[in-house]
Amino acid sequence: MIQFGMRVHDICPKGSVCEVLDEVQKLHIHYIHLAMNKSFSDVDTSVGHFSAGLGDYVASELRKRDLHVSILGCYINPAHPDEEKRLQQVQRFIEHMKYAKLIGADMVGTETGRADPEMKVVPETYTEENYLRVLDSFKRIRDAAEKLGVMVGVESVYNHTLRSPEMMRRFLDDIDSVNFDVILDAVNLITPELAHDPAGQNALIRQAFTLYGDRITTLHMKDCVFEGEDQKYRHPGEGIFCYEELMRQVAQWKPYIIGTLENSSPDRYAADCAYLQAMYEKYAI
Repeated sequence: MIQFGMRVHDICPKGSVCEVLDEVQKLHIHYIHLAMNKSFSDVDTSVGHFSAGLGDYVASELRKRDLHVSILGCYINPAHPDEEKRLQQVQRFIEHMKYAKLIGADMVGTETGRADPEMKVVPETYTEENYLRVLDSFKRIRDAAEKLGVMVGVESVYNHTLRSPEMMRRFLDDIDSVNFDVILDAVNLITPELAHDPAGQNALIRQAFTLYGDRITTLHMKDCVFEGEDQKYRHPGEGIFCYEELMRQVAQWKPYIIGTLENSSPDRYAADCAYLQAMYEKYAI
């Protein structure tokens, strides 16, 4: 089975810690993906503003509502072409790691960015120079993660630096750390060319599990369509994604894994979970 959760910033607009977590509690959700800068209006997560007291306050409010942070989201652009800004973002990520254990988070997670200050799709993202820049960012993060004993979750996206299963495998070898695991968003691996190719999608997901199935620790779950080269998110079952191989591999490799719904909503959460559970039961053989 998959243990479902949801991103907090999909549940309600920004508000105080208590206001937001009260809204989350209404959905009877246990597992959450929490990006504090996207959810909390009374918490400053810029560099230098964390403290043990802040971490303990957030942790106590989570415990009151039986909420568990499967991913503490700190989405940075480790490929930022401006060196000073890139290192500032790396420092922000490290500061999140310093208090992740206090908050009770399983990991601190991010994507791997693009070689553009505004995160636009640019060809420079796919160069060796950019890959080495991203690797440098994560080596700095690795050094802190190993000292702190904190897990880092890295997510591939088809038009980001780590854009394919092969690139993720290379990265895991190069970073060479047991403190790094993979957040698998299978939909984000699908390229426009695979939009209407279920067999190709299944082969891609099978490749991901073959190359690093042992390192996949949590899932992001949604659906999508493509408008030209642009990926547009949809609720599960309302897009082009073929769930067959994903559910088969999850059943084989990762029973009871946490699957966080993305781009869902409070009124659709139960139905989205029911659809995904039906797909799991259909293909988990």
